Amino acid sequence: MTEGNSLELLNQLEDILDSDPLIDEVGFIHPSQFVTLNREAGGSLASSVRTTLQSEDGLLRPRVPEVNSSETVFWCRDHKLGISTQVLLPLYNAAKHAFMASLESYKSHSSVSAKKDESGGNDMSSCFSPSLYFLESKLMKHSRALLLLSCDFVTAWNSRKLVLSKKNNVQIFFGELFLSALVLSYAPKSESSWSHRRWVIKMLAGKCSNLREIMEKETELVTRIVEESSGTGFSEVLEELNKSRDWARLHITDNSCFHYRTRLMLKMLEESRDKESLTGSPGHRLIVQTFVECGSILWIEELDWNELLIKRHIGREALWLHRRFLSLCWMKYFATDIHDVSCRCYHKDSTSHEISVFMHNELGLVRSCSTIPDNDFEDFQAHATFSSTYILWLIKHLSESLEIELQEKLPLGELKTVMNDICPEKLFLWHSLQGTCEST
Repeated sequence: MTEGNSLELLNQLEDILDSDPLIDEVGFIHPSQFVTLNREAGGSLASSVRTTLQSEDGLLRPRVPEVNSSETVFWCRDHKLGISTQVLLPLYNAAKHAFMASLESYKSHSSVSAKKDESGGNDMSSCFSPSLYFLESKLMKHSRALLLLSCDFVTAWNSRKLVLSKKNNVQIFFGELFLSALVLSYAPKSESSWSHRRWVIKMLAGKCSNLREIMEKETELVTRIVEESSGTGFSEVLEELNKSRDWARLHITDNSCFHYRTRLMLKMLEESRDKESLTGSPGHRLIVQTFVECGSILWIEELDWNELLIKRHIGREALWLHRRFLSLCWMKYFATDIHDVSCRCYHKDSTSHEISVFMHNELGLVRSCSTIPDNDFEDFQAHATFSSTYILWLIKHLSESLEIELQEKLPLGELKTVMNDICPEKLFLWHSLQGTCEST
């Protein structure tokens, strides 16, 4: 196939992507399967495919009537895109060449513009150069096509970061999430795609207020990918957690409700460890990482819900016991480097910050619950006791370095007063903590 033919293939692919921006799945299909695929979709082949025919002058020309499946190149129906395996190599070469050329032009133009800005010059010849917007459009178009053909082409992902980092339009970043999801539809283990997606979400976190909605959609995406990739019962666990939440909310004094939720959440952790033990391949580790990231989101949601119940229902021990489980597991599996699983999810530099933020929130919760506005109301006294013993229990389960940091922030005098007044029989916990502080 000539270079001109390959370029025509690339133009056709990019035209399809432009004409249907809602394409949410892509696959690579052997030519013999196009007729079967279209029959299953319930349509005529001619209405769903883009075919090419090489004429005598060597150019590829579109041909729709009387379609032959061996000539089929692209199939697009119901926002699903199929690409013939016969043209992958020439299509990739054309996309790579077009991308590298557009990247060089974009960087060259940006470099010249930067130098002129520094010198304060105003060369009129720049008016005749391609506009930056045009170069950006070409770069984004060609990199999109290339990434659909080669999902781990890191330079292509980085080029998109280069362009996006200069933008303030939130919708552009949502479009980038859509693109990465499209890539993940055929390459769920693509490390570069997941890395780019995390970068986009971090950018969105500083530009929009509906971050929780974004994370909920991420949970849905991750759940679907994990289910399709590994066939786990993750959705069943989520369904049970949702069902049991209403029951637990109405029976907050019943430890069995929260024990059941504990077992469900431990089931998720067991699933991730089982997957890790099956194989050590990099692709499989990405599935484990995806699973753990999804679990981290669910854990944070459970912690937020538990805090709401604690503030709403005073002096309920079952809620504080459940929080012990949630806090310890979050730090152990999702925020620290105690286990190998979490090392793949969080960089060491961010670990201390995440736990510091978490413990700052926990200290705020404990302070608010240690106040006893009415000595005659036993529930307030119980509330103060549970909160104080909770934070003392938690600190004993932290690593040594984090324990020292927390002790510096801990209101030891306040806790001793509360425990001495309300539950003197538990002062040994405070003395144990004090001995740890003196030894460090």
